[in-house]
Amino acid sequence: MQNKENCYENVWILSGTSDGPVIANRLLELNYSVFASVLTYRASQAYIKNPKLHIITGKLNNRVEIINFIKKNQIKYVVDATHPFAVIISKYLNDACSEINIPLLVYERKSLVNDTDNFYYINDLKDINEGDLENKNILLAIGSRFLNDTANYYLNCKANVFARVLPTYESITKAFGSCIKNTNIAILEPSRSEGGILEKKLCDLWGIDYVLCRESGSYSQKHWESIISESKMKLFLVKRPKVKNDYSYSFNQYQNLINHIIKTNIDF
Repeated sequence: MQNKENCYENVWILSGTSDGPVIANRLLELNYSVFASVLTYRASQAYIKNPKLHIITGKLNNRVEIINFIKKNQIKYVVDATHPFAVIISKYLNDACSEINIPLLVYERKSLVNDTDNFYYINDLKDINEGDLENKNILLAIGSRFLNDTANYYLNCKANVFARVLPTYESITKAFGSCIKNTNIAILEPSRSEGGILEKKLCDLWGIDYVLCRESGSYSQKHWESIISESKMKLFLVKRPKVKNDYSYSFNQYQNLINHIIKTNIDF
């Protein structure tokens, strides 16, 4: 048995800027050594400076890279707190951890949606089916990866397409390189404060009828829900994909995940 206060086990967290820093901070307080993987330098700045925290920046390309990293850094626990739609990296993690018998702990945000008359689940980005979309103002808050293809679809439906993108090089480049009018693009960091004031003003400015986003469970989604529940707009949420994890434990609360690591480590 090990005393958790003297524990120096290595935990690897793969996450964005919302969940990863919270999980990392709690583990650091318990004296764990934490490796945190993020995609960009900007994302790494959400983490505190700590001698036991190691930030890794960049994309992981396959399960072999993951296995090599785990072995090289003697990782005991892997935490998948990536975006719910990041299905490729989640599959790589599941396959890698299964192959080398390392626990994979999956953190999944709770869905925030309450039943209302103007919230709708859809299966795909192109599934808004409101009959005649001509001259309807649709705001895409879906990230940049599928922005051009989705915008092109709704433009062909004769809708007026607008977009809110993050202030990152990739997002801005893809947005202004898309088929969306430059004047219909807003570069905006989702506000973390209650109410989503900037998002609401954006909808008012553009006279938005429909907002399209993904069921990520993020504070951004929470803001859209709040704004639209008090308006005549409609919110269309793309259902999060179901990823089959054959070798993992799933959690939707930070403390339950932390407690699992502590208990497993002490029992070991």
